[in-house]
Amino acid sequence: MAGRVEGKVALVTGGASGIGRGCAEKLAKEGAAVLVTDLQDAMGEEVAAAIRSAGGKAAYRHHDVTSEEAWIEAVAAAKSEFGRLDILVNNAGIGIGGSVLDMTLADFRRQVAVNVDGVFLGVKHAIPLMRQGGGGSIINMSSVAGLKGAAILAGYCATKGAVRLFTKAVALECANAKDGIRVNSVHPGIIETPIWDTIVGTGEPGDNARPPRPQMLDAMSLEGVPLGVKGYPEDIANGVLWLASDESRYVTGAELVIDGGLSVK
Repeated sequence: MAGRVEGKVALVTGGASGIGRGCAEKLAKEGAAVLVTDLQDAMGEEVAAAIRSAGGKAAYRHHDVTSEEAWIEAVAAAKSEFGRLDILVNNAGIGIGGSVLDMTLADFRRQVAVNVDGVFLGVKHAIPLMRQGGGGSIINMSSVAGLKGAAILAGYCATKGAVRLFTKAVALECANAKDGIRVNSVHPGIIETPIWDTIVGTGEPGDNARPPRPQMLDAMSLEGVPLGVKGYPEDIANGVLWLASDESRYVTGAELVIDGGLSVK
C-alpha cells in the first residue's frame, strides 16, 4: 500500500533533532522525499542517513532560516535534488526563558529572527515553487504559547502568537489565489525536546539546581496537563503528516493543537 504522502517532496527546517527530526522521519516513512535542514550539521546528516538506510529518500542541507539568501538556496536545493516542493514544515525555532525585565533586546530579537522571520522567509520562497507543482501544504510550527500567555516566556509567546496569525493571513492569500496551497499552524504543548534546555536550563550541576529535563517535564505535565503526561515528537509528527497529506485537503488557516489539553485549562 502506498504511503500517505507517496511521491511528495518535503522540506523540514530544524530537522536535526526533536520535533523536526520526528516530522522528517514520519514523512519519509510515509513516502515523501525529504530535504532536512538545520544548523547542526552532524546531527542533520545523521537524520538523512538514517532515513536512507531505512529505504527512504532524504538529503541534508546546512540552513540558517534567518537568512533570505539561505532560504533561496534551500528551496532551489529541493528542486534540484527532488524536482519539486509539495510540503514545507517551518519547524526551526528557539525559546529563551526569563523575566521580561531581564531579557536583553538581543535575545528578544533573536527569537523574532528565528521564529518569525524564518517562517516568513520560508513561506515567501516556497510558494512560487509549490505553485509550479500545482499546490502544496505549508505547516508552520507555533506552540500552545501562541494561544495563551506564560510567565517567563514573553518573547517566545510573542513570536508564536505571530506565527499563528501570519499563518491565517497567508492561508487566505493562497485561498484567494486558488493556487492549491493550504497553510496551517501546529501548536505543541509540553513535548520532550531539547528546546526546553534553553527555556529552563539543562539540569546539569549548578544549572538552576533542577532535575534533568525528562523528569522535570514529567512533573510539569502531571501538574499542568489534563492528560497528565508529556508528549513526544512523534505525537506532533502524526499531526503534521495529516496536514501534509491529501486527507486534510479541506483544511486551511486552521490551528492543530496537540497539547494533552493544556490550552483548555
